[in-house]
Amino acid sequence: MKNLKPIYLSATLAIILASCGGAKQIISTPVENIDNLPLKITPLAEADLQRWSHLDLVKDSVPGMSVDKAYNELLKGKKSTTVIVGIVDSGVDIRHEDLKGVIWVNPKEIAGNGKDDDKNGYVDDINGWNFLGDSNNEQLEMTRIVKKGPATPDYAKAKAELDAEIKTATERKQFYEGLLNAAKELQNYLKKEDFTEADLKAMTTDSEALNNYKNFFLQRVFPDGTVAEFTTQIKGGIDHFADQLNYNLNVDFDGRSIVGDNPNDINDTKYGNNNVIGPDPEGAKHGTHVSGIVAQVRGNGKGGDGVANNVKIMAVRAVPNGDEYDKDIALGIRYAVDNGAKVINGSFGKYYSPNKDWVIDALKYAAKKDVLVIFAAGNDSKDLDVENKYPSDSYDGAPEVSNNVLIIGALAPSYGSKMAASFSNYGTKNVDIYAPGVQIYATTPNQTYEYLQGTSMASPNVAGVAALIRSYYPKLSAAQVKQIIMESGTPLKNNVTVGEDENRHKVNFSTISKTGKIVNAYNALFMAEQMSK
Repeated sequence: MKNLKPIYLSATLAIILASCGGAKQIISTPVENIDNLPLKITPLAEADLQRWSHLDLVKDSVPGMSVDKAYNELLKGKKSTTVIVGIVDSGVDIRHEDLKGVIWVNPKEIAGNGKDDDKNGYVDDINGWNFLGDSNNEQLEMTRIVKKGPATPDYAKAKAELDAEIKTATERKQFYEGLLNAAKELQNYLKKEDFTEADLKAMTTDSEALNNYKNFFLQRVFPDGTVAEFTTQIKGGIDHFADQLNYNLNVDFDGRSIVGDNPNDINDTKYGNNNVIGPDPEGAKHGTHVSGIVAQVRGNGKGGDGVANNVKIMAVRAVPNGDEYDKDIALGIRYAVDNGAKVINGSFGKYYSPNKDWVIDALKYAAKKDVLVIFAAGNDSKDLDVENKYPSDSYDGAPEVSNNVLIIGALAPSYGSKMAASFSNYGTKNVDIYAPGVQIYATTPNQTYEYLQGTSMASPNVAGVAALIRSYYPKLSAAQVKQIIMESGTPLKNNVTVGEDENRHKVNFSTISKTGKIVNAYNALFMAEQMSK
């Protein structure tokens, strides 16, 4: 999951790293006028920011999915059926106040009796299944390839990339440690834990180092931040890169040993447990946030609003702090399909996949069982027409393996040139459509709510729209729902910036996905109504 984690680092840290090198439309406004809409230059109010993905481009001047418009104008008085959404992720805090009422309960299983009542191969799987057991940290796939040795396919490429990643992580950890030391030196000199901008301006010293620290804080931290906020963020950065070095990039680390299976044997299925939260609730942050985007209760005054109003979340824990195993993903998709999910969200991914055929077979199985699968495009500013990201429904330009998969890029709330999230992967052939993925407010563990961002957040926004369609128009197939979402999106032709560093460049929004569109729930439901007739 390393590549698809939400973007946790703050804007301040991003600046610091940069400084160190480190179908026919139904919308009321004609399509030809969309790109002439006035840009929204004033910041969104907090209440609007918390649910901007539900707003409407024409009405609100932000590239939301017109969810509110759909509820207000199309869904009032309509009956719906409950749709099960499988969340294949890091775990879900099923105790959360805004989720516990929408968690799937296996009707064929008796809780706590230690038996496999429904004979599906999983004992006491009341709310889903945890394929990781008590494991949390894992290596990246390239680390596992290097660990296997030079005879392993892709070894040379993986070794070069691993060495570069270790070098970068080490340098950035040391850089952050230096920043933390600078804060401590100033705290000691000023004899104040939480010194202010005024304290620094009044400070006089002959020490060149202290004066450099002073200037840095005046330029980079104040006046918009505080020392306490800065040190908290810096410590988070240190922990982030320490985790990479200790686990993700460490060839000697073995996170799988406590699971008790052979991850290279797809027939070894008797492993894991029914604790879908995982060993540490904080480890379920990603999956809890993804679940909230789909299903947190609408209009209850708590946190944000979910996209879908009649769904049940099935938790499938298969994504560690590191890269997921192909086996866990394949079995996780099959588990969700076999237990009634009609939509599956996968906000994870990697760039090596030794057993990708297992996942491809699972996607074909889902298609056969009429299940729609939605994947995040990834957060590395890469062109997926050039480089494969796993899993997907097409590799190396080959035809799609099935007609039930959507790949989603991420939007920011700023309509115009900054609309495409800078981190989002893109691709004219291999990204299907874009959806909100920056500053998305949703549930996090232990009764909290946070803004997170990433294509990980864009994907469940689309999963929510898919669940809405399947809930109100249950006779439509997974392939039809995919077609509706793609054809009913709003086409845009703004010039936007994609890529990063030396590959950063301007392109027309219409060229960075297969559709050149952004998801529109109102249009999709309108089209679903017509198609269902």
